[in-house]
Amino acid sequence: MRADYTTVKNYGESELVIQKSRFLTYVKRAETEEEALDFIQEIKKMHHTATHNCSAYLIGEHDSIQKANDDGEPSGTAGVPMLEVLKKQGLKDTVVVVTRYFGGIKLGGGGLIRAYGRATSEGVAATGVVERRLHHLMKVTIDYTWLGKIENEARQSVYPLKEMTYADQVDLFMYVPVADVTSFTEWMIELTNGQAQINSVAKEFLEFDI
Repeated sequence: MRADYTTVKNYGESELVIQKSRFLTYVKRAETEEEALDFIQEIKKMHHTATHNCSAYLIGEHDSIQKANDDGEPSGTAGVPMLEVLKKQGLKDTVVVVTRYFGGIKLGGGGLIRAYGRATSEGVAATGVVERRLHHLMKVTIDYTWLGKIENEARQSVYPLKEMTYADQVDLFMYVPVADVTSFTEWMIELTNGQAQINSVAKEFLEFDI
């Protein structure tokens, strides 16, 4: 499983007018190329009368899949500038479509590059960016005699408490960053005088706004 990475929130859009041309930007998180292509087709269908529906996406831990499409604009003036914005912001698993309705004034190559780059930047900003950080979901099993103390310590700690379950013993499920598992385990052992059972039961990503 990959380490921490930056991506966009689930979905967002923005609009920009330059020299009477409308640039509508649609941004979405996509974890597979199929998701990215489906999203592009969805926007194209929605704006089938638009002059252009340019797109760019990068997928995978090491951006192993990345594509840019000018959709009829002069080569290199739309899709590539859009892709470059995603790369410069360090985004992963992101697809963007910029729909253009031509306003009658030609922008020239440089103008198009700036327009599509700006439209992408504004679309990403409108969507929002998050850092996804890999955590262990730690299960801490204790006797009921420890419940009050451990629950209080857990709720005041920096580790998010997902849930608690009650049976013969109490199970606390807490999210712990990968780098903190050892120190978390030592902390719990110290709190319970070594009477807690502590195990990692899963790995999950938590999202934090940037």
